[in-house]
Amino acid sequence: MLEMLKQEPSKDNPIFFPTDSEYDWLLAKMFVRSADFQDHQLNSHLLRTHLLAEVFSVSLLGNLPMVHPLYKLLVPHTRYTLQINALARNLLISDSGIFNTITSSGGEALQKILQRATSSMTYTSLCIRDDIKERGLESVPDFYYREDGFQMWDINRFVQGVLGYYYKEDSDVQRDTELQTWVLGIFVHGFLSRPESGMPQKLNTVAELVKFVTMVIFTGSSQHAAVNNGQFEYGSWMPNTPTTLQRPPPTTKGTADESSLLETLPDVNATVNGMAVMYLLSKQSSDFVPLGHYPEEYFSERVPHQHMQLFKGELGILSSKIEARNLGLKIPYTFLDPALLENSVAI
Repeated sequence: MLEMLKQEPSKDNPIFFPTDSEYDWLLAKMFVRSADFQDHQLNSHLLRTHLLAEVFSVSLLGNLPMVHPLYKLLVPHTRYTLQINALARNLLISDSGIFNTITSSGGEALQKILQRATSSMTYTSLCIRDDIKERGLESVPDFYYREDGFQMWDINRFVQGVLGYYYKEDSDVQRDTELQTWVLGIFVHGFLSRPESGMPQKLNTVAELVKFVTMVIFTGSSQHAAVNNGQFEYGSWMPNTPTTLQRPPPTTKGTADESSLLETLPDVNATVNGMAVMYLLSKQSSDFVPLGHYPEEYFSERVPHQHMQLFKGELGILSSKIEARNLGLKIPYTFLDPALLENSVAI
């Protein structure tokens, strides 16, 4: 996408500023937002939530028996993930899919973007506290994704409570061959056996296990909600999120006007279909199961049930705090409100 935007300054690639003409600046912002759409959909959304959740799910279903405590803890967070990804492969990102017909990054470009994104994906980037620190965003004001995301990451208290009941010592983790096979499967198939990704190939301590499982649940619930649920709200006005653009970036300043701007925007077909897809993806499913709700009982022991009830109560308190904060915001941030989070990647 750097090549598409020609980000190296040159005579035929000027740097645009807010002080330029109204249409020069609008057009420049549209190209940036269109590029952001491609990266958001393929990297932040498809790869880092949908496809990762699939890797977690397949490894879980293939390596852990149903009686395993980790299976019981995580299987509710795999609900509908394989189904929705199969639908996406057939209807959205296939050769005949809608992504190939209405976006700039369909077809061969889609594969290249995913390959590059996968080759640069790291374990720390999936753990929000590590990711925020690594990107130097600890002190950015009014950063509600960070504030609410940190609160959601604290589901590790719930994970610690449940798994701590079964894994008393670090040696219990080390000796669990089924658990280790699950982790290795994720490293091999999700991260292509790349040690530089930092993705664990095995887990040696209870603390490492808790963090890893927290990452799995966070990715399929909170992170997916953060990148998915606001798509229609921010993308339904097409100039803010153009799925494609019909003209190349301007090579000189002062040539843009209303006519050239309108000619650059997607055509009506791409606009309508793009809006429809974003609406469907942002729409809550008819049998929505909120995070922390476990209608199917997998555990028979009393202690895991106690932690589940405590977890549900903590999420309710956090939801009330977020609602109260949002009353004072000009633009409320609702995407990590626990009451609106799905238990899994289900849409």
